[in-house]
Amino acid sequence: MKTTAALLVAGSILATATPAMAQDSDNFDGFRIEALAGYDVSKAGSTSDNDTNANDDQSIDGLAYGVGAGYDFDAGGVVLGLEAEYVGSTAETEYDMGDFEDIGVGNVETGRDLYLGARVGVKANDDLLVYAKGGYTNATYNFRNNDGTTEYEVDLDTDGFRVGAGLEYALSGNTFAKVEYRYSNYSDAELDFEGDAPDVAVPDIDLDRHQVMAGFGMRF
Repeated sequence: MKTTAALLVAGSILATATPAMAQDSDNFDGFRIEALAGYDVSKAGSTSDNDTNANDDQSIDGLAYGVGAGYDFDAGGVVLGLEAEYVGSTAETEYDMGDFEDIGVGNVETGRDLYLGARVGVKANDDLLVYAKGGYTNATYNFRNNDGTTEYEVDLDTDGFRVGAGLEYALSGNTFAKVEYRYSNYSDAELDFEGDAPDVAVPDIDLDRHQVMAGFGMRF
C-alpha cells in the first residue's frame, strides 16, 4: 500500500507541475511502438503471505518480455498518453532444496500479461520525460497438477490494477529508450477450463507483482 500511495502522489505532482527547464519539442508527441524486457517477480500479497516459516520462498521470478504501443499528446510542459502492452514471463514455481515456492495460489507458471492504461509526464529537458502511469491489468497463471499418471493444466485468469513511474529518453531520429518500475495487484480471478466446462470464480485472491522494465521504441 505504501508503494501504491507513493506512486499515486507522484502522478498527481507530475500532472500539475510544469518545470521551468522544459522546452518545446516534438520528441514526446504522437504514436509509438516499443519492445520491452526486464525483471518480473510475482509474490503472495499481504493477506495471503505465510509468516509461519521464515525460510519459505513465497515468490517466483524470471524474465519478462513483450511489446507495447501508445499515443502521447505534448501539451507543452506536460505530456499525456494512452498505452497498451502484451508481455510474457519465464517465472514459475519450483522446489528449492525441498521447499516449495508457495506464492499463495499453488503450483503455477506465469502466462501472458495484458495492460491498458494512461500516463502523465513532465519534460525535465528537451530529451528527457519523467512520467507516472496507471491502469488495468489482466494476467494469467497456468495451474499445474500431476496425479502420477496424468498432468493437468488450467488457466487462472486474474484482474487487477497497475501503477508505475519511469524515465524516457529521446534518442537520435524518432527512436527512444526508457526504463520504468511498476507494481500490480490482482484481487479478482477465475479458473478457465478448456471445452464446455464453466469457469469457476476464485475468491479472496491476493497477488502482488513487481517489474523493472527497459524499453526501446520508435515514434511516428
